[in-house]
Amino acid sequence: MQKITMENLKDVSFDVFKMFSEQMALVTAGPISHFNTMTIGWGMLGNVWGHQPGITIYVSPSRYTWEFLEQNETFTVTFFAKEYEADLMMLGSVSGRDRDKVAESHLTPKDLGGSVGFEEAQLTLVCRKQYSYQFDKEKTPAKMEKLYSRVEPHYVYTADIIDAFGEI
Repeated sequence: MQKITMENLKDVSFDVFKMFSEQMALVTAGPISHFNTMTIGWGMLGNVWGHQPGITIYVSPSRYTWEFLEQNETFTVTFFAKEYEADLMMLGSVSGRDRDKVAESHLTPKDLGGSVGFEEAQLTLVCRKQYSYQFDKEKTPAKMEKLYSRVEPHYVYTADIIDAFGEI
């Protein structure tokens, strides 16, 4: 396994096309005293506006986690091994508005100095928001017409990765 730090993040090889679609990830916002998390499947890694590694994620405003993303400047994106798939599926389908879904999972939250990660994560990216906007329903691709006829369009969050750790 290779240890990941912010210092060597650019030197580590990631299969970015599989990370969001196959590995499963959580986005978590808020401090350890009051946070929420959800599973995400839409995301990109790269850089924009400089040489700082960056991430872009997409979150529906109907999700409770969206409120936390709006209220906080930092958030984490954490990736997990396949063995946590059932936990991540539950965390993506149960609302934190209704119950303490993290307590129902096998995951252990940890304080990251204003953000929250999980002990079990293979990779944790601590992110600082740089820009956000909501998709314009009129400008989204035709394939999204059915989805956005039922729900409000997603918000896009572009962020700098300010810390990274884990092992892959």
